[in-house]
Amino acid sequence: MLSNRQLFLLNTAQTSNSPRLTEIVSAEGVYLYGPAGEKYIDLVSGFAVNNIGYRNPKVVEAIKDQLDRHMHVTVFGEFVQVPQVRLAERLVSLLPKQLNSVYFVNSGTEATEGAMKIAKRYTGRTEIIAAKKAYHGSTQGALSLIGNEEYREAYGPLLPDISFIGFNDSEDVNKITNKTAAVIIETVQGEAGIRVPHLKWIQALRKRCDETGTLLILDEIQTGFGRTGKLFAFEHFGIVPDIILLAKALGGGMPMGAFVADKKIMDVITDNPMLGHITTFGGHPICCAAALASIEVILDDHLLDSIPEKEKLFRKLLNHPAIKEIRGIGFMMCIQLDSFYQVENISKYCADKGVMIDWFLHCETALRLAPPLIISEEEIKIACQIILEGIDLYS
Repeated sequence: MLSNRQLFLLNTAQTSNSPRLTEIVSAEGVYLYGPAGEKYIDLVSGFAVNNIGYRNPKVVEAIKDQLDRHMHVTVFGEFVQVPQVRLAERLVSLLPKQLNSVYFVNSGTEATEGAMKIAKRYTGRTEIIAAKKAYHGSTQGALSLIGNEEYREAYGPLLPDISFIGFNDSEDVNKITNKTAAVIIETVQGEAGIRVPHLKWIQALRKRCDETGTLLILDEIQTGFGRTGKLFAFEHFGIVPDIILLAKALGGGMPMGAFVADKKIMDVITDNPMLGHITTFGGHPICCAAALASIEVILDDHLLDSIPEKEKLFRKLLNHPAIKEIRGIGFMMCIQLDSFYQVENISKYCADKGVMIDWFLHCETALRLAPPLIISEEEIKIACQIILEGIDLYS
């Protein structure tokens, strides 16, 4: 009889030639558990998904309660479904007043696709500008925005009228013109190895978009729901986007995404043609119930309050001559090293010692730090000690 790992390799589509093959049978709080009792502190949070940790009781209760009512009933936008209505109302209450219309989808890349469509339709323009080393998803439209030619060229031709600017490049802001429908950027770049925007640059970007009638789309798929120490990362920089993209932590562990805009922008999909953007499972009632419960946990448990001090603890403990830099903000950080050899082997060492850590799509020389917001100071100390041991071995 084949093992689960063998069946995984045989029947499941592979995204690389060297998957980790770590088998997980359960998860709780900040921990993942293997079939033989292996226990791992997760410093990746399912890639910024599990901000409140795994199997939060209030989220599990909300899911079970909605299961007793109904699951899927029809495509998004046709029936009035209470979980969707309540979640949209709550999201709007937490966002600036001009972000008042929510379209629910299943993932971050779908949020990107929907935002691109409404931006082009609303402005009547076709050009979209993204940032170098950006990542907004892997579907054809979102892939057109990926700021790394190596990933684009294998799947071309992709969307026309896409161009790129340097993140934090002041001169490149002038590439935005009255032909530009939208600029889409990650409020803090993730897969580039955690790049925080300069305040003057991101404010100049907002100003240039206003001057040219260009919509500013902020991708908060990784940064949203407390990851940077604010509920949304744009709150650090004194700007407001025209469209915001949400996913990952939004669902509290369930697959969930959304794009949010002013109603006057969102309304372009309602006619000429009618049903200009549709989704079958977007706003799934189970996912919406989980999402609402997750948001309330973040707020009711004041999870954002402890992030600054815990960030300082990570930075204090991760002191090693082989560490070139610790970049980031809040619980969205990276440990910059010299080589992928170090990153790969330190990651393996940490996993063997019970700490899950990873690297980045566009920055293979840095380790990702994105723990659940609920991680304790003691767990941080344990994890950092193991990371330092790994760095000692491979430096």
